[in-house]
Amino acid sequence: MSDVRTQIDETVKGNDVVLYMKGTKEMPQCGFSARVAGVLNFMGVDFKDVNVLADDAIRQGIKDYADWPTIPQLYVKGEFVGGCDIVTEMTLSGELDKLFDDKGIAYSKEAADKIREANA
Repeated sequence: MSDVRTQIDETVKGNDVVLYMKGTKEMPQCGFSARVAGVLNFMGVDFKDVNVLADDAIRQGIKDYADWPTIPQLYVKGEFVGGCDIVTEMTLSGELDKLFDDKGIAYSKEAADKIREANA
């Protein structure tokens, strides 16, 4: 398991934004993963997607790594942000914008505003 943990740690710390998800950013394979990937894609965030369905060790390993039982899991600059519900709430409240601003992550503020307008 330590090899998997090392692999996950290197991925999380070696990329500014990482989404562990079911499927890929182009073809999510669950609704929760689709929602988070859709938000990131719509906002123009450059992120690494890791398909947990392709590797059972990674699928369990990421749950252990974050001590978080569900997928998807979003990481920004090596820090665990949360799953679908948390990312959705942060997007709608503007907290995700602030996090991206604070961490120097490029994204479309206009797209983020459109998401909030559509959900108002």
